[in-house]
Amino acid sequence: MKFTTNILVLLFAIQIGFAQTTDVTSEPVTTQVEEVAVVKKDTVKISYDKFKVDGVAGVVGEYLILESDINKFLSDIKNQGQAASEVTPCQVMGNLLESKLLAHQAVQDSLIVQDARVNGEVDQIIQRFSSQLGSEQKVVEFYKKDNMADLRAELFGIRKDIILSELMNDKIIETVDVTPDEVKTFFESIPEDQVPTVGVELEISRIVIEPKASEEEREKVIDRLKGFRSDILENGSSFATKAVLYTQDPGSRPEGGLMVIDRNTPLVKEFRDVAFSLQDGEISEPFETEFGFHIVYVEKTRGERKDIRHILLVPEIKEAQEEEAKDLVKLVRKRIIDGELTFEEAAKEFSDEEETKYDGGTLTIPQTGSRRFELTKVDPDIYSKIDDLEEGEVSLVFTDQTRTGQKQYLLYSVNNRLEEHKADYVNDYIKIKELALRQKQIKAIEKWQEEKIAETYIKINGENRDCDFVSNWLKK
Repeated sequence: MKFTTNILVLLFAIQIGFAQTTDVTSEPVTTQVEEVAVVKKDTVKISYDKFKVDGVAGVVGEYLILESDINKFLSDIKNQGQAASEVTPCQVMGNLLESKLLAHQAVQDSLIVQDARVNGEVDQIIQRFSSQLGSEQKVVEFYKKDNMADLRAELFGIRKDIILSELMNDKIIETVDVTPDEVKTFFESIPEDQVPTVGVELEISRIVIEPKASEEEREKVIDRLKGFRSDILENGSSFATKAVLYTQDPGSRPEGGLMVIDRNTPLVKEFRDVAFSLQDGEISEPFETEFGFHIVYVEKTRGERKDIRHILLVPEIKEAQEEEAKDLVKLVRKRIIDGELTFEEAAKEFSDEEETKYDGGTLTIPQTGSRRFELTKVDPDIYSKIDDLEEGEVSLVFTDQTRTGQKQYLLYSVNNRLEEHKADYVNDYIKIKELALRQKQIKAIEKWQEEKIAETYIKINGENRDCDFVSNWLKK
């Protein structure tokens, strides 16, 4: 059976037994609207069967693929409630070869992965599995490790390789784009009986109101950061030590607040502006982002990269502020229902979600900018809040969490509902463009892969040599 590039979309989500998308008992949390792989709840059965270890299945550059890697992946597919027959060992082997080739070339191209980022992801994985299995010790036992240190070390290596392969993949396609003419040609090349059907689509708006820390709590945090800064500058105290002891950023805490950044590092604007305004050896005054208050120290500049350290402190939000925000969102809802304000006007005046408030609370798909969400691809948590809303109706008040863990209150409304239809070039241009772009990106990846296979040391062992790969992994 032949297969093409990236046929297993779960590969990077699960990746050898450490699924970030696995959901056993978690409660929904609203974050950003994006397309996600949905794992059906209450269908995950955790198996404690031992994984078979048969040695080396293949080699790509300096990377080994073990038979146990394939078996672990297949086991995870089964644990996620999918039929084992849907994914074959050869498909898993092909995707592992692809990911290892990407990671290998990322190392050759000197792509940088910050240890702080990897450690942060490892922390999140362990926390997620601990909540599902009951404790960190049960996670250690599940993965048959002697201790947490050994588990963290293995997780670190796995996550780092995944991030490297993702960075390399992004580098390959970063300059790939499609022109309107290419989109039109792509659409016209689709046979009439194969024109895709667009499912039911919704245009959704929301108002987000977040409790605000009191001015007293904000000043307390600012004064504490100023104290850290003075102690470091005047008394020679260690910024790294203070970060380890006090920062509330779990991702950088183990490294003493260390981050290696460049202009392409995904950072919030306020943080980026401060970090790149400082010279080596300078420490910023306290400044605020959506995550809290920071001070930043530039340790060293190396060309386009900076080694920086930062300390994050988050002002405490007390129950009184939470009740105040809850009362406000109830009042806003009443004013909309009574006709005093439209939903759009209320969002512009009261919503705390900067990305949507100035557009009347309208949500967009980050990857495309489209306002139209396919019903089957709406975030499950959002879907549960809007599935029974009539067009123009205002939802009840919902309580969720921000991505920083703070409480927030939300109202939703469905602006427009478009029924299922055949894709139309004019009305569905964004979706058609996305398909055309994806096709062009896949071709770019396949071309890159063909070139790199030819120049990279690759060896495939045992029964894996019988797989009918599309790419020339066997170098025949």
